[in-house]
Amino acid sequence: MGKAHRLAERRQSILQALEKTGQLSVAELSSQFDVSEVTVRGDLEALSQQGLVLRTRGGAMATSVLPEFSFDVRQQQFAEQKARIGRIAAGLVRDGDTIALDASTTALAIIPYLKEFSDLTVITYSLKAAMGLLGLPHVQVLMPGGRLRRRSIALVGHLQNSVLTEFHAGLGFFGARGLTVVEGLTDVAFEEIQIKQALCERCQRVIALVDSRKWGQVSTTTFAPITMLDGIITDCDAPLDLVVEIQALGVPVTLA
Repeated sequence: MGKAHRLAERRQSILQALEKTGQLSVAELSSQFDVSEVTVRGDLEALSQQGLVLRTRGGAMATSVLPEFSFDVRQQQFAEQKARIGRIAAGLVRDGDTIALDASTTALAIIPYLKEFSDLTVITYSLKAAMGLLGLPHVQVLMPGGRLRRRSIALVGHLQNSVLTEFHAGLGFFGARGLTVVEGLTDVAFEEIQIKQALCERCQRVIALVDSRKWGQVSTTTFAPITMLDGIITDCDAPLDLVVEIQALGVPVTLA
């Protein structure tokens, strides 16, 4: 058995162990698989970068153990893929544009690539996005008020929706918990879904930013049907059959 095969087999076994127990420490995994803790940490880091496990202090947990992850947890998942998606999304932006960003971790991945612009307006209800734009004085940030939703670190509520009707954006970038042909973009938190719907309606072009885990998944409520989308940016592991089906409906899909 080759080294690469043994590595893949061990990491698959680690995934299975975490799925069975929910959470294990580095020491427990080291003992269970008879490898050093340094080796285990390398395995967990590789699995974490693929979005397959969540790193914790001294160990890891299966990504299936929580119904809705906190922002920081979600930001760890598929980080490499989200960075590629963010870079391609930023390539659609031009100087002088007004863009909208939702409070998803994938939309937040655009921000590092906005440094090159000298004139940009960003509409967002995400406190994380606003904080990320603090160091970019050339970017004007517009934030409606509302109530703090800690899970997504965002401002939500009826005040938010009424203020949003005053804005217009050329481009809007939206993450989602699920994407299907029938249900479109779906998400879980009702108040945030309302805001996403309001923002989508104020954008000339709506771009979905969804990694491959979200394809074929359906969450609580649709906030944007497929017919509303002007493009989807995803990673190379998106299921080909669904990609082809959505492209056949006239929605361009870009693989990062």
